[in-house]
Amino acid sequence: MLEPSHSTRTVRTMTLLVLAFLAGCAVGPAYVRPKVPSVKGYTARAEPLQSRNHAHVPTQRFQYGAGPGSGWWQGFHSKLIDSLIDQALRDNPGLHAEEATLEEAHYALRADQGIFFPQVSLGLSGERNRPSGATSGGVFHPPIFNLYTGQVSVSYYPDIFGLNHLLTDQGRAEEAVAQDELDAARLTLEGNVLNTLFDWIALRQEVAAQSRTIHDQRTLLSLAVKRYRLGADSELDVLTQQTELASSEAALPPLESARDQAAHLLAIYLGEFPAQALPLGQMGFRTIHLPRHLPVALPSDLVRIRPDILAAEAQLRAANAVVGQRVAAMYPLVELTAGGGVESNSWRNLFLSASRIWDIGAALTMPIFDGGTLEAEKQEAVQSYRALFADYQATVLNAFANVADTLRALEHDSSTLAAQARALNAAERAFHLVQVEYRSGAVNYLSVLASETALENARIGYVEAQAGRYTDTVALYVALGGSRLPVAPHHPSSQSHASEEVRP
Repeated sequence: MLEPSHSTRTVRTMTLLVLAFLAGCAVGPAYVRPKVPSVKGYTARAEPLQSRNHAHVPTQRFQYGAGPGSGWWQGFHSKLIDSLIDQALRDNPGLHAEEATLEEAHYALRADQGIFFPQVSLGLSGERNRPSGATSGGVFHPPIFNLYTGQVSVSYYPDIFGLNHLLTDQGRAEEAVAQDELDAARLTLEGNVLNTLFDWIALRQEVAAQSRTIHDQRTLLSLAVKRYRLGADSELDVLTQQTELASSEAALPPLESARDQAAHLLAIYLGEFPAQALPLGQMGFRTIHLPRHLPVALPSDLVRIRPDILAAEAQLRAANAVVGQRVAAMYPLVELTAGGGVESNSWRNLFLSASRIWDIGAALTMPIFDGGTLEAEKQEAVQSYRALFADYQATVLNAFANVADTLRALEHDSSTLAAQARALNAAERAFHLVQVEYRSGAVNYLSVLASETALENARIGYVEAQAGRYTDTVALYVALGGSRLPVAPHHPSSQSHASEEVRP
């Protein structure tokens, strides 16, 4: 093999020194993590320390500074809830899609990281050639010959201006986006399973309340018919009661349909067909423990916990890396190549020293004039970053609004439930008394009808108040990011950057 000359070695050494010098000149804006919001609370008024205290209604207390722990739904102390959540996280196809997207982003990052290593390829070829006579001085019978070649080729793009790091920074950010979106999908699924279950319980109890109302109305209709036959009531009283009974019976099927639809939706969340829906039996709110102590993360921690905020921030990191790539495209691109192998007209002579071949080279490509394309592409990336920063700010504002809304809702839920409990108790007693007085003839049928309507409304209102308290509790856990723990702060790469910076 021929050895490179002294001048060749000198050029190679100088080239490597220049590349090493340029490698410290990475360009592009350094990523700066958005500042934590400076607000001290979630609401304009003083933060509630607990839900309002009422007799016979459990009080919920807020523990500020504590984030939701892993398996937050276990605070309801229900084995059925635990099993439903476990099945949903295991079998929900939408979640499987998010998991596959995360794996896709992971392997895309691994593919991007290959740019840091030399690309080595092996080529083997064998040819039999008959050149044209015109290429060999007009010979009418040019020679036919074989050519065998075996060669190893190496190419490498040194990270002169940080382009390789910027490409992988974008890949890492996109992988983080996929991870945070998977966490958000899990959190949403957990909340949907619980809310759908609570909806089913509320609808089942509303169906039961409506059925009791229908039973009472049938009893009253029977009594009204008897009194009509005795001359104590008019036919109008009987017809009015028949109308009320028919109206209540007509209201029952929609409630039963909504109850069944909730069961079907729950089955879908669990990755099952509606025909495979598990029987939930007589499950009610009395069998589910209402969490008494609710953790409330501090405002400064919320942006490091909620997966939708973290996903929006990861998109910012990816956009920042794209800006850097557009800047790096304005600088020279260097490629180093080398190859070595053997080439001969006969395979028997491939391993002779005369058959050896080698090459080494360096190429530099630098834009000189592009009609403003590169600058426009850079500004496009900058504006994309600014748009994503605005989206990030909107995501943070919405997250704080979610927490504020649920805190105030939970503060007042106990008052609503206590009032509905008093209304139901009073309505039940009033209806019992008016039935007794109606049988004795002390009151007319209008009094019974008014009491009956009040009882029906009180039953439905009490069930809805119960359901609202449970769903608002779930809403607080979801608003605080569920079981996602705070992540370590992002530290920008120690690689030096140019002074250019993207400012939203």
